[in-house]
Amino acid sequence: DVQQLVRRKDEIEAQIKACYELLEGQKGVGMHEPLVDAEGFPRADIDLYQVRTARHNIICLQNDHKALMKQVEEALHKLHAREKEKQAKDEAEALAEAMSQNQSLPQAFAKVNAVTPGSPASVSGLQVDDEIVEFGSVNANNFQNLQNIATVVQHSEGRPLSVTVIRGGRRVHVGLTPKRWAGKGLLGCNIIPLQR
Repeated sequence: DVQQLVRRKDEIEAQIKACYELLEGQKGVGMHEPLVDAEGFPRADIDLYQVRTARHNIICLQNDHKALMKQVEEALHKLHAREKEKQAKDEAEALAEAMSQNQSLPQAFAKVNAVTPGSPASVSGLQVDDEIVEFGSVNANNFQNLQNIATVVQHSEGRPLSVTVIRGGRRVHVGLTPKRWAGKGLLGCNIIPLQR
């Protein structure tokens, strides 16, 4: 509905422009030039009816435009509020899930030994010494080498990955989105396999 409002706004702006062009065509009569000559008679060099209609339309359209802009603003506020609500709900669900899964800790297969500040890994909340239990579709059962993780990262560029780590004896879920940033790679962290 925001896009519809924006389309309507563009239409109104086009109509206002057309009315202004019509006024320009009438010897450059704008919105405020007098429509009578020095003696108080209606000007004979312009189409008075057209000029008055165009002026009236411009005023009406400008009022419509103002009201529409208010609607666009409200719609955008609602849209952002909905996004915030959804994000808060997702975080709460992730926290509840993490709490319920703290009973038995699964086996980790790799460990984070460096995280670059400002990188996608750092923004997602990944920390040094986090032991990785699940990295997207990779887990202790199907992990052979670090290439498994690299493949998942490359296929998930720009899309959030679910990463589960053990931190301080607790299972923690992290939403990590691999993407291009100022530094090297798509993550900005170093992962080493755990020796078993």
